[in-house]
Amino acid sequence: MESRFDFGLVTFGDVTTDAEGRLLSHARVLRNLVEEAIVADRSGLDVFGVGEHHRADFAVSAPEVVLAAIAERTTNIRLGSAATVLGADDPVRVFQRFSTLNALSDGRAEVMVGRGWFVEAFALFGFKLADYDALYAEKLDLFAQLLRRDVVDWRGEMRPPLTRQRVYPPLEAPLPTWIAVGETPQSILRAAQYDFPLMLAVIGGEPERFRPLTDLYRAAFAKLNRPLRPIGVHSIGYVADDDARAREEFFPHYKTLRDRLGAERGWPPIERAKFDAEVDRGSLYVGSPETVGRKMALAMRALGACRFDLKYSVGTLPHEKLLRSIELFGKRAAPIARENLVEVVAR
Repeated sequence: MESRFDFGLVTFGDVTTDAEGRLLSHARVLRNLVEEAIVADRSGLDVFGVGEHHRADFAVSAPEVVLAAIAERTTNIRLGSAATVLGADDPVRVFQRFSTLNALSDGRAEVMVGRGWFVEAFALFGFKLADYDALYAEKLDLFAQLLRRDVVDWRGEMRPPLTRQRVYPPLEAPLPTWIAVGETPQSILRAAQYDFPLMLAVIGGEPERFRPLTDLYRAAFAKLNRPLRPIGVHSIGYVADDDARAREEFFPHYKTLRDRLGAERGWPPIERAKFDAEVDRGSLYVGSPETVGRKMALAMRALGACRFDLKYSVGTLPHEKLLRSIELFGKRAAPIARENLVEVVAR
């Protein structure tokens, strides 16, 4: 296991409510998001990730622009996407946007690319959903070449070829690139093939059930005779001053979003008992800093992970509560998790 452990926060810019329960404008949510990133930086966290979506629930459709604004207001925290839907984008433009962010942030940018759990971007940008897998596979291949070569020769089926192509601005500092995956073994193997770190979305059930996927990733590197790349865990959670308060504050807003998405995907409304079971034994990290810190360490040990990203903004949770959760996560929960993990490594 790695001796360095990183902790980050992720947001999709969930549209939140004011003190009277009214939904805020997308513009207000974006401005609040920048403030949340500043608090994350001041709280000592390692990474702040911003997701990309194209629907009413979430305010962020252009994460690189938001991250550039954050870069000007922060000092140390690394800034990344969570995740870039590469199949519905152009790899050259993704590279250019993030190489620009890397320059503006003095090397603090990173990219997380994935196939996308939400698919609205495909129709919006003129791609066929039937080409979902082929688009991602081909564009990931091109993006990997752009990261590693100054001059690119590339040919595929879904876009025009590149011949002796230079892309600007060139990278002044390395641009770390993670592959975001759910439970698809093919995606795990693809991450190993391209020698990219793995970010595993663990958003339901006990973390241990994902161990076969991280074992598959390790086995793929062993077969390729390469050093293992980092493994990260992405889960949902909320930190408050004590366990009871965290559950009571979080559940109504979590239920609002979960039931809305469930209506689209054929899931039944979530019951409080199922929510509590997921907090107790599953992959919801809701509680006091001590509870969340210990639970993160257990999950990271179970999966051999060296990074944990918490999606802290869920549903309509108000901005003021998010600010408190960020501070507790950065200043108390993450150090508790790190101490637990370092103790195990030192044994």
